[in-house]
Parts: sequence; C-alpha cells; structure tokens
Amino acid sequence: MSLEHSQLMPREKLLKFGVETLSDAELLALFLRTGTHNSPVLELSQNLLNDFGSLYNLINASHRDFCQKHGLGTAKYTQLKAVVELSSRYLKVKMTHENSLSSPSVTHHYLASRLANKDREIFMVIFLDNQHHVISSEEMFVGTYNCVEVHPREVARRALQHNAAALILAHNHPSGMAEPSQTDRHLTQKIEEVCELIDVRVIDHIVIGKGEYVSFAERGWIS
Repeated sequence: MSLEHSQLMPREKLLKFGVETLSDAELLALFLRTGTHNSPVLELSQNLLNDFGSLYNLINASHRDFCQKHGLGTAKYTQLKAVVELSSRYLKVKMTHENSLSSPSVTHHYLASRLANKDREIFMVIFLDNQHHVISSEEMFVGTYNCVEVHPREVARRALQHNAAALILAHNHPSGMAEPSQTDRHLTQKIEEVCELIDVRVIDHIVIGKGEYVSFAERGWIS
C-alpha cells in the first residue's frame, strides 16, 4: 500500500481510489461512523474484526453477541442487517439486467448473499431466457443441515412454467466447505437428463460455502 493510501481516511480513500481499495476495517469504520470515548473508529473497527474473527462472522453474529460488544447495539445491528439485505436485492436486480454468462461474478455474489449464511441446505434455481437473462430465481427445496431432497421433474416443470431456455442450479453447504459431493454430481446429471427432454439446458450448478464456491461449469462437469 502506498503512503498516500495509508494516510487517507476511509471516506477520502473511497472517493479518490474506489471502494474496492478499502480494507475490511475501513469499510466497517464507514458503517460505524464514530468510535467510542477510548477508541477512534478505525481502531474500534479493527478490534471488532479481531474479536469476531472476520467480517463474515461479525455480519452473521446473533443479536445478543453483536450487542454485547462495546460500541455496538440494536440500532447498529438493525442497520447492518438492512445493509446486507440492500446488497442482496441490488445484486438480484443487477443480475436480471445482465447476461448470466457474461457476468458470472454477479451471479456468484448474489447466490452467496442469499445462501452463505443459511443453517439448512437450500436448493435454488435461476431460470433464464434464450439470451441468458434472468426470468426468475427461486428457492425450490429446503432441507436439513447436511442434505436436501430435490425432485428433478419438479425443476423441469417450473422451467416449462417460466418458458425457460436454460437454468443455473445452486445450493449451499452450511458446513462451510463448498466441495461438491458425489450425490451433488449425480443429482446434477439427473436434472440435466430430465431437462434435456424438454430442450432446457443446465448451464451451471454452483455450490456455496462460507467465503468460497464451486462452479460445475468451471470444472468442466456440465455437459
């Protein structure tokens, strides 16, 4: 990091160099806005990240654990939850206006915002038109901590209802590890086979973990 970067406060750094140049502590400092009597806001932000272990853990902390930290409270908790939901809704809108194949990072970030913090496995399907623009995204099946029952024919039925030309499948692993199982691969193959009968293409299956994902298409597992 250059000396000029390090000498700027987060707001000025964002305006001059872009939001992506900010560290987690600097982003959190912008959200908190003020520190405490004993800690300037940047110091408070770094201490909170150290206490929770990561920005991810802080965002997903329970109301009780969040409010126990000095400098935080119910107002900040509700504001943070609102910011996370705003981000998810923005990504959903952005995804619907862009081609899912030309902007895969938007799709991945949207799915992560929807699924990464869930404590049960959820199977989502994104329905696409023949230009690969989003028609709809749906949480179709909800399971337990380590499994979810998915019915390929129901996926095909919904694709027909939406007049979809292609699908992106997605589900989460609450354990945090995104590596797909053999069951995941077998299920994807079954859905591909059923959808092929109605001329609907499965273009990807994305498994979401905590801070990571696996794309079947990127691994060459989608036929």
